[in-house]
Amino acid sequence: MINTPALRLTNVSKKYGNHTALAGVSLEVPQGSIFGLLGPNGAGKTTLIRMVAGITGPDSGEVEFFGRPLSSNDIHSIGYLPEERGLYKNMRVGEQAMYFARLRGMTKEKAERELRGWFDRLEVDGWWDREVADLSKGMAQKIQFIVAVLHKPKFLILDEPLSGFDPINAARIRTEINRLRDDNGTTIMLSTHDMASVEELCDHVALIDHGSKILDGEVDFLREKTREGKINLKFRGNLISFTAALGSSAILHNSVSYGDNIHDVVLGLPSSIPIEKFIKWISSEVDVLSCTPRIISMDEVFLQAVNNSEAS
Repeated sequence: MINTPALRLTNVSKKYGNHTALAGVSLEVPQGSIFGLLGPNGAGKTTLIRMVAGITGPDSGEVEFFGRPLSSNDIHSIGYLPEERGLYKNMRVGEQAMYFARLRGMTKEKAERELRGWFDRLEVDGWWDREVADLSKGMAQKIQFIVAVLHKPKFLILDEPLSGFDPINAARIRTEINRLRDDNGTTIMLSTHDMASVEELCDHVALIDHGSKILDGEVDFLREKTREGKINLKFRGNLISFTAALGSSAILHNSVSYGDNIHDVVLGLPSSIPIEKFIKWISSEVDVLSCTPRIISMDEVFLQAVNNSEAS
């Protein structure tokens, strides 16, 4: 049985004057996934996020939330941490957190109990009675993260949630993001330029550029697709003779040579040639020191997709 997507966008478009922010975007966010929403600045990600959060609506197309058209009643099931941070500086930290919790419909007793637990877990418990104006950027961001997730939303939107954090606190937030997905079943849409976080957290991604979706799918599938049969080969031997021996059987993308006639090369193997067969064959030509499939980063996936889109 296939689960209904937590979010489905079908041919969604949005214009602001003469500017097309989204041009017929369709995508699905699987339930219980951490879904990376990627794209260069100005690609249309913020417009899409605000649409899902109920702040704006599409000019055309459909937005479905767990199998039904998204409505104002769904807002209480959504958590949203916007990229533009904002807290009321003249309020006390605990007072403000309670205010946002009550807006989410939580009782005073439950809100304070949940908040105290989160404050303790993210090590901001000593700030309950302090002024918001005294918070550092990172500390204020922790408070806003807590407020966004406090009501245990079914769907959570995080826009650059790790911006401004030191490595220790960034790791804490990543742990909490995973915990929300694994323990609460929360579906999470993560918009970020931090590809390391995408690799660590995301199951699926979609890449938007100039208002159009240019790529989407499971992270592992997209990385393998971008790899295009590339392998890293280290060998001892004559590089010119090696290149001649390759002929048209493989593509030599780049090479680095060291002393003792040792070379590191990146090759592109056709899908019809298994890597084991290639190693056996090339070992008769050179002394193979190592041979491994090339590991493709999400940075490479991102850059190749954007470059291909701009070239087309």
